[in-house]
Amino acid sequence: MRMGRETNPDSHNPARRNRKWIAAAAIVLVLLAAVALWCRWVYGQIEWYASRDQAAPADAICVFGAAEYDGRPSPVFRTRLDHALELYRRGLAPLIITLGGPGGDEFTEGSVGRTYLESRGVPEENIIAETESTDTEESARRVAVIARANDLQRLIIVSDGSHLFRIHAISSADGLDVLTSPRPEPESEQGNMQFQRLAHEIVSYTLWRLHLH
Repeated sequence: MRMGRETNPDSHNPARRNRKWIAAAAIVLVLLAAVALWCRWVYGQIEWYASRDQAAPADAICVFGAAEYDGRPSPVFRTRLDHALELYRRGLAPLIITLGGPGGDEFTEGSVGRTYLESRGVPEENIIAETESTDTEESARRVAVIARANDLQRLIIVSDGSHLFRIHAISSADGLDVLTSPRPEPESEQGNMQFQRLAHEIVSYTLWRLHLH
């Protein structure tokens, strides 16, 4: 018995094949447009928080950690600490919380921040050092724990401007009342590194919103 050869119905119908390709291309374009709009919106939020200093009277100032080198804060971390110190000396809050876990050696970012602030005249009892968190999201979660344990109602968050939108979003989701205050950023840090930080924040915020981070 002779078997008939199977044929693809689209192989003899170019119009149908073209319609499928057009439909697939349209779907791809819609998805790309949606991603572009989402990235543009997140970028706008990052820029908004980075360009505004909301510092006002609060219960504590929270300094998000950066790298430390053998017990000394990195230049970025030191700038954050100095900015927090300025807010503290202005009398905006009686307490400073330093955040950050192990930096790859025997020290933690939180403890290094505390030591630095003590050397600048802040009394030990006016500093809380958090020494377990390993990234921005975990630090924000730890802030919520510390705030509830110490009955802190309003917090000033100090970090790089590009971090503040994500930190604000996470903290607000945890029910905190937070104000953001970006550290001063020298011109030498702008350019390609700034682009990399923005791209990182857009991706990190998106993953957090999708519960994938």
